[in-house]
Formats: sequence, C-alpha cells, structure tokens
Amino acid sequence: MKKILVFYSSYGGGHLSAAKSIENHIKNNYSDIEIKLVDCIEYINKHLNKLLADSYNEAAKKIPFAWKTAYHLANDGLTSKAVTTSNRLFSIKLNTLLQDFCPDLIISTHPFGTQMCGVLKKRGKINCKLATILTDFHIHGQWLVFHEYCDYFFVANNQMKSDMIEYGIKEDKIYVSGIPVSDKFQQSYNRKEIAQEFNLNPDEQIVLFFAGGEFGLGNKTTVLVLKSLIRLFSKLQVVAISGKNPKMKTKFEELVKNTDSEERIKVLEYTNKVPELMSVSSFVITKPGGLTSTESLTSHLPMVLINPIPGQEEENAEFLVEKGVAIWIKKNDNVARVLKSLYRDPHKLVLMKENTISLAKPNSTETICKVLLEE
Repeated sequence: MKKILVFYSSYGGGHLSAAKSIENHIKNNYSDIEIKLVDCIEYINKHLNKLLADSYNEAAKKIPFAWKTAYHLANDGLTSKAVTTSNRLFSIKLNTLLQDFCPDLIISTHPFGTQMCGVLKKRGKINCKLATILTDFHIHGQWLVFHEYCDYFFVANNQMKSDMIEYGIKEDKIYVSGIPVSDKFQQSYNRKEIAQEFNLNPDEQIVLFFAGGEFGLGNKTTVLVLKSLIRLFSKLQVVAISGKNPKMKTKFEELVKNTDSEERIKVLEYTNKVPELMSVSSFVITKPGGLTSTESLTSHLPMVLINPIPGQEEENAEFLVEKGVAIWIKKNDNVARVLKSLYRDPHKLVLMKENTISLAKPNSTETICKVLLEE
C-alpha cells in the first residue's frame, strides 16, 4: 500500500481546501493508498500555530500595510532568512512524524511544509518524493526555498512557470495544473432546483456575494456594494454569504429589511452549496483568494473583486484583472459606477466569461493526482 502525507496550514488562504480536494479525489479514484492530512504548524506546536494564525488575522484585518510590508520582507532578505532558519529547527520535530508514517510521497500546500521537508531531504533523513502545490497566482520566494529537493511543482499559470525557470528550477519539475478544487465544481446542476432551494427565481439573474469570511472585506465598502446592487438593479437576485462575520450579517439583514428586498436578497451565514450556487450565478463578488478565484474560474464566472489582503491577494487581483476575468473596486472608486459598467456594455460580462473559459484549469485536481500517482 502506498502512503501519502499531505501537509497544509489552517490559516492564510486555501491551503487546507486544496489539501482536502487532493485527498477526496485520491480516495474516490484510487485504491491501495493510505493518505493522511496534517497541519504542519499545528503539529510542530499548537501554541505557535495559534500565535501565527492570530498575528496573521489581526495584521491582515487591522493593519494591512504592516502585513504587506511583512509579506514582501519575507520574500527576500533578513526576514526570509529568519523564516528559513525557523523551519530548519521545526523540521526536527516534523521528522518524528515522517519516520513513524514512512510516506512514499509528501504533498505540501503550504511553503513551510515544503521547506521543512526540503531540509530533511538535504540531511538525508527522508528520500521520498516531494510535491509542492502553490495556492496563488503569483510566486512568493518562500515557496522556492530548498527547491532543489522538491520533485514536483504545481502552479496556476504559465507566467509562474516562466518565473520559476528563470529562478533556476528545472522545467521538467513544473506543471501548469491550476490550483486544486473540489470535484463538485465539475458536476452539472439543475438551475431550477437550485433556485427553488434558495427561494430564488430561476428566470432572473443571480449574483453570489462572498461578503464576510475570515477577515471581512471592509464593512463600509461591503455594505455599499450590497446597497448599490439593491438600488441599481431592481430584478437582480443576490445570495450574500457573511461567513465568520456576524456584524456583517446583521448589517446586511437590516439593509434588506429597510429596503423591502427579502424576496430577492438572501443573506446566509454559511453554505456548503458553493458549487451549486456558482453554477446558477452570472458573476461573483469576492476578495481574490487563490481558492475562491479558482472556483470562480472553474465555474466560468466573471469576478468583481473587493479589498484584497495586501500582498498575495493584491497580486492575485492584478493577475485576474490583467487576464480580463475580473474588475477590481479599489479604495477610492465609485462603487455604483463600477457596478453599472458591467451592464452598460452588454458584451462585457460575455467577454469576461469567455476569458474565464480560456484561463480555467477545470481538471486541476485530477491532473495533479495523475502526475503524482500514474507517472
């Protein structure tokens, strides 16, 4: 039986979701494989994991300029070296798990997991194959530390591959697979049934609005977006998901009540029906995390981007706008004017949708698993 160990981190993006997508696909399509998912930072030290997660959350939410500075400093220079030194030390603890589980293959969806395993391969503690799955649309230097000890890199686009080759990584290690998403985004859904489930009219346009999540999107801007959607487009239906943001949910519900919009604006705290909702939506409003952006591309949905976290999400936003699949509402933009622009030109959404089709990698998870398990 082949053993596979998947390292992820539970904070900072879609690392866990990517890991779960790989796990589910392997379990559903392969036999004689034992697969185990491990939060690499939590395994090293749960208190350290909480400290890093809290620091990330607070910096990204309350002092984004500080997070942006830290993000770029970690790309190169002394901060980068400090992170690498820490991962050298952490690898000692991680080696205990590796010696006990004895994996044939390690897959990492977080740069720290890749670095720690790279250290151990360099020291001769392990000799199994190591694969890294990058979960954004732009490369950060932390992903490439000890790259010579990594056997596979899976990236989202051709530019990332070119940048890695220029960095010195062998071309035959790099696969432009796309970021892995759940196989559910490949399924077909009945529009009428999905609309009825959420008390929506299947004959009218639907928009999916990720309005909360781990960080929120900036309360003032986010509420203004929903207010503009209600005021400008009388027949538009919106499913607004507040996520881990109870204040946002309350503000949305008050807005919907005050505008008598209950029939066409649905406010949810959480849903496990994202693939289904994306399948019936005309476009999505969200911050540009790697996972949500990939899910939107896979569902061929144009994106309206709001308040990306400085650093990796700003880089994602720049990429998506450049490729013609998204528009970005920036800090001083007129929200109503930007949203109207989607409707002034009847061909704009059509063109954005066509661009998503050419950019999407709908078989990303399958592609990665085939390379790793059938090569």
